[in-house]
Amino acid sequence: MTWEGMDRRKFPRVMYPCMVKVVSSSGSENILLTHTENIGLGGVCVTIKNEVKLFTPIEMEIDLLDCDEHIKPKGKVVWNVRRKATEAVKPMFYDIGIEFTTISQRDQTRLRDNLQRLIDKGAQLTKPYI
Repeated sequence: MTWEGMDRRKFPRVMYPCMVKVVSSSGSENILLTHTENIGLGGVCVTIKNEVKLFTPIEMEIDLLDCDEHIKPKGKVVWNVRRKATEAVKPMFYDIGIEFTTISQRDQTRLRDNLQRLIDKGAQLTKPYI
């Protein structure tokens, strides 16, 4: 997917396909198990089959694959983009950007440490950030 918009992120995002359980806080019983496209200290991008409306509150469980318990930030949907039917990977899915609104200090520290370890090992960063 090519996105030509301005990238205004405060934090770098790392291409890191960890598992995510997404629960809409809007009263829906929908629980989605997906994976990240990328993740950073400020949020995460996930790929799902259904559109989620902007500013929808989200509860998450993210498995950082570091043999520790899942982190459980809360967030809100800040963007969603439907993939084109012509794309080879996951056509007609949605890429959903979730900004963390609440994350414990412990979870934030674990996430930062994991991201730094990945960057040090040469993990691919997403587009340049501001």
